[in-house]
Amino acid sequence: MRRLAIAFYYDQHGKVDDYYFHLIASIRPFVEKLLVVCNGPVDEEAQSRLSEAADSFLIRENEGFDVWAYRTALEHIGWDELSHFDEILLFNHTFYGPIFPFSEMFSEMDQRQCDFWGISAHKAMRPNPIDVRKSELPFHLNSHFIAVRRSLHQSKAFRDYWTQMVPINSYMDSIAKHETVFTEHFQALGYTCSVLVDPERYKTPYPVMMEPDRTLEDRSPILKKRLFFHDTLFLEREAINLPRALEIVENQSDYDLSLVWKSVGRLGTPRTLNGNAALLSVLPDRYVGVQRNWDSYRIAVLAHVYHVDLIDEILGYAENVPKGYDLIITTDNADKQALIQQAIAKAPNARNAVVLVVQNDGRDTSALLIGCRDYVLEDRYDLICRIHSKRSPQDGAKGELFKLHTFENLLHTPGYVENLLELFAKNPALGLVMPPMIHIGYATMGNSWFGNKENVAKLAEQLGLIVHLDDNTPVAPYGGMYWFRPAALRKLFEHKWSWNDFADMDYRDGSLVHAIERIIAYVAIDAEYTFRHVMTAGHAAHNYVMLETKLQALLANGSPAEFGNLGVKRSFRGLIFSIKRSILFRSPTAFRVLRPLHRGLRWMTTLGRGATN
Repeated sequence: MRRLAIAFYYDQHGKVDDYYFHLIASIRPFVEKLLVVCNGPVDEEAQSRLSEAADSFLIRENEGFDVWAYRTALEHIGWDELSHFDEILLFNHTFYGPIFPFSEMFSEMDQRQCDFWGISAHKAMRPNPIDVRKSELPFHLNSHFIAVRRSLHQSKAFRDYWTQMVPINSYMDSIAKHETVFTEHFQALGYTCSVLVDPERYKTPYPVMMEPDRTLEDRSPILKKRLFFHDTLFLEREAINLPRALEIVENQSDYDLSLVWKSVGRLGTPRTLNGNAALLSVLPDRYVGVQRNWDSYRIAVLAHVYHVDLIDEILGYAENVPKGYDLIITTDNADKQALIQQAIAKAPNARNAVVLVVQNDGRDTSALLIGCRDYVLEDRYDLICRIHSKRSPQDGAKGELFKLHTFENLLHTPGYVENLLELFAKNPALGLVMPPMIHIGYATMGNSWFGNKENVAKLAEQLGLIVHLDDNTPVAPYGGMYWFRPAALRKLFEHKWSWNDFADMDYRDGSLVHAIERIIAYVAIDAEYTFRHVMTAGHAAHNYVMLETKLQALLANGSPAEFGNLGVKRSFRGLIFSIKRSILFRSPTAFRVLRPLHRGLRWMTTLGRGATN
């Protein structure tokens, strides 16, 4: 079969991610010609790679979303030239794949008699959550991948559909005026369609979004990107199991998940990604991974020791790192240096041990960024563990729990540390591992910017980061202890910090050191690395029951329906509202354009609530 592929891509920063090059390379063997259409500017590196990966590519104004990009491509190729192809593929960048080989998909769909087909579809729904003037949302193929055969693409109806396409001014326009229209329009004219992942086999109206694990069990070739940045409460209400879907990809397919992790950080906020993908590992105390020679990993422990009376405790935790690590300790005067050097004998697993004297302005933060800068930037190590002599005497027993929370969740036992290192070994895109946010005894939930967000935003601009800052609860290594790949935090260490930056510092919230602590995960994300939280089983149990207690107390005085399952019939309506919130966050201007639609949907929801009460 002679196929033409028209592939659409958009990125507001002009980057083209590796997952997309993998996608088009995987579909290339099945098509005779591949044209990529990019909305908006594309950087030089991406253009060079596109010229090798595709037969040709177009860069056009960012207008009309994917709908007008397809129209532009069809007109660029020419309606007469299209007659040479048996099938035209129209697909965009909104999914990862192929999770399972495209050969399976084409082998199956080539056997089906139809005029057009898609990978996935959405069931018909009543009432229509897109257009209140219509009683039903029609069954429709999802527009992220549609194949059109000669019987349709050579018809006058097909040409008229594109040449008469109305302006598409928003994401919701692309759904209301194209995605939900295309299938019904051509079916009404007598053309037939088919779908690889038939929604009638599933329990929800939009299976590739709402049942990703089950569609992957059926060897769906795609995983939707929106699952990683969509409203977490929508995923919770609908019991969407993205973590299980990722396990299926990892254990049952050959797809390289690092392609996902390298790109998802720029899609939305880290806190959303953390919730949707469950970026938390509860690690056993004994090693359960494959047998590895950790000597091949260059590992360092960078420890700042201001409170010398904690040196034995710190060395005890450090010794849980596999034998052969380097130990670099900073402190603030020669007397402490001498005491620490005597204590180093208690760290026999350390291959090399160094004790440096640095200034104390900026405390452990400046000691790391200035005193240890060369150790990070000179490619000496594959992995580094950052710890310091945390005490927090002002917090009493809370401070002691905070200390245990950081040390034990990073360095609990030798086997635990090996399990943590295994996370890095299995995922080359993992750049940062840290304990989850401390919340027992501390009012951090929903409030943990604590007056630091403005400074973090300024620092992000100084460092040239392209990231989405969380609304109220940043993902961060609270307490300033974590494991990292040096490449993941390179921008932070390359910045020309000086001791004067930290002189005469007020260490309360709003200070530079607090901003630096809260920007670390964003630096890793900007470098195309992902993050992960880790906990011991004991800390996980304690944290879970305390979270459960807080949530029960909240819901006892609130609205359980806000978190509870609202039912399948209302699921797409929830999806639309979640998209609306996402648009408001990403583009306030677009939200103003869509406000009339929002009001209509709100009116419809009010009617729906009245019907269920």
